[in-house]
Amino acid sequence: MRASIQRDPPTGWLGALRLAPGWVSLGTLGSVLVMIAGARLGGGNVIWWLHAKILSGGNINKGVLYAGMVAIAIAWAGLGRAASTRLLRPPQLATVAILWSAPLAVGVPLFSRDIYSYLAQGTIAHLGLNPYHDAPAVLGRLGHVHVLNAVDPFWRTATAPYGPLFLAVISAVVGLVGSNLVVGALLVRAFDLLGLVLLAVCVPRLARRTGADPTRAFWLAVLSPLVLLQLVAAGHNDLLMVGVMVAGVTLALERRPLLGIAVCTVAATIKVPALAAVVFIATVWIRSEPSWRMRLASLGKAAVVVLGTAAAVTLITGFGVGWLSAALFSTPARVRIAITPASDVSWTFAPLLHDLGLAVSYRGLEAVLRPLAFAASAVVAVALLWKSRWQTLVQYLGLALIAFALGGPAVWPWYFSWGLVLLAAWAPAQRSRAVVFAVLLASFLVKPNGIFVLPLGLSPVVVVLWIVTAAIAVYMWRRRERVPGVPERSDGLRPARSALAEQ
Repeated sequence: MRASIQRDPPTGWLGALRLAPGWVSLGTLGSVLVMIAGARLGGGNVIWWLHAKILSGGNINKGVLYAGMVAIAIAWAGLGRAASTRLLRPPQLATVAILWSAPLAVGVPLFSRDIYSYLAQGTIAHLGLNPYHDAPAVLGRLGHVHVLNAVDPFWRTATAPYGPLFLAVISAVVGLVGSNLVVGALLVRAFDLLGLVLLAVCVPRLARRTGADPTRAFWLAVLSPLVLLQLVAAGHNDLLMVGVMVAGVTLALERRPLLGIAVCTVAATIKVPALAAVVFIATVWIRSEPSWRMRLASLGKAAVVVLGTAAAVTLITGFGVGWLSAALFSTPARVRIAITPASDVSWTFAPLLHDLGLAVSYRGLEAVLRPLAFAASAVVAVALLWKSRWQTLVQYLGLALIAFALGGPAVWPWYFSWGLVLLAAWAPAQRSRAVVFAVLLASFLVKPNGIFVLPLGLSPVVVVLWIVTAAIAVYMWRRRERVPGVPERSDGLRPARSALAEQ
C-alpha cells in the first residue's frame, strides 16, 4: 500500500503561476494582443508611443484585438474556477493583476477617448479658466488646437462633470507635461491605477468582514474583463473613484465610521456617485447608536466631516461649487445609448403612440422618462438604505449604485463597476453565474473607438431583454438565502469563515 504525501499548495507571489499557469498565461497573452492591435484602433488624432507595424489592415487589427479580449475573458472565467479550489490567495492574484493590467496600462486608450477630455479640462484649469464654465472648445482660440483635436467632437462643447479634486490633479499633470498628450495620458492613467491598487488591498479585507471569500472578491473586483478593459485600458476615472470609495467603506466596517465617511467624501470629489456611500455609512452608523442623544451627536459629527472635507477640497482647488451644479447630469444626458432604459422605452413606444394618434416625439417622451427613471432609482436606493445595517451595508450599497447607474441619463457599461466592486465582497454575488455573465457581456458592449455596439434601432429588443432581466432579478432576490453556517457577531458583522471550515 502506497503512502500518499500531502503537499502544501504553492504560496507567495508566484503561486498563481504554478497553480494556474495556463489561465495566467492566456490572460497575459490576451492583454498583450489588445495592446498591440489597439495601437491602430483607439481613435483620435494622437500618435501613441507604440504604433505597431507588425499588423496591417483594419480588419486584421480588429480580429487580433477581439481575440485578445476573448482570451482575457476565457482566462478570467478559468481563473475563477481555480480560485474556487481555495488554493489561490489574494497576494498570488495580485501577481496576475500586474501581468494582465500592465500591457493595457501602457497601451493606447481604448473603448473611450475620455482621457483626452480629462487632459483638455485640465488644460483649461491650468490656464486659469474654470472647466465647469468653459468647455474644451475654448482651447481652439487659446492656442491649444492639438489638445482640442484629441477630444471626441461630441464632447468639445460639454463642461466638466467631474469633481474638483480630480480636475486639480489633471491640471497639475498638464503643468508637468505641457502639451505632450501621450505622456499626459500615461500619467492620468497611472493616477487612476491607484484605484486598482486600493481595490486589491481593500476588497479582500471587506470580504473578510462580511464573511465572503476574499480570493473570489479579488477575482471579481480586480481581475474582471469589465475592470481591465473598460476602466484600465480606457483610463476612466471611475477606477480611482471606486477604489477610494471601497477604501472608505472598508474603514467604516472596521469600526472607523468617521474616517470612512471622510474618505468616501474625497471619492465624491473625484466623481459624485460616491456620495451614495457617504449617505449609507452615515445612516447605518447613526442608526446603530443606542440612544437618540448619541444619534444626534453622530449626525452632527458626520455632517461636520462631510461638509468640512468637501469644503476643504473645494477651497484648495479653487473651482468653487460649480461641480455640484446641474452640469453633472446635463453633460451625460447629451448622449443616447441603446441600453439606457429611458432611451430604450422612448425609442420603442414613441412611434407606437404616434401611430395611435398621439403627438408624442421620441425626445419629448424621453424628457419625461429620464427624470422618472432617476426617481425610480432613488426610490430603490432609499428602500435599500432603510433596510441597511452594518451586516448588509456592502450589498445594499452595491445594489443602490447599480440602480443609480441604470436610472441615470446615460448607461455606459463601466458604470456597473460602481456596484460590482462592492458586490464582489458579497457571498451570493460571488457564487452567481448571472453576475459572471453580466460582467462578460458588459465588457464587449463598446467598440475600440468608443462607439456603442448596439444602435438605438435595436431598442425594442433591448427593452424585452431588460424586462426579462428584471423578472429574473426579482425572482432571485426573493429566493435569496443567507450564507449558511456563519454566525453573526454582536456588532452586526459576520466573521469570515476559515478555508478549512468551508471545505
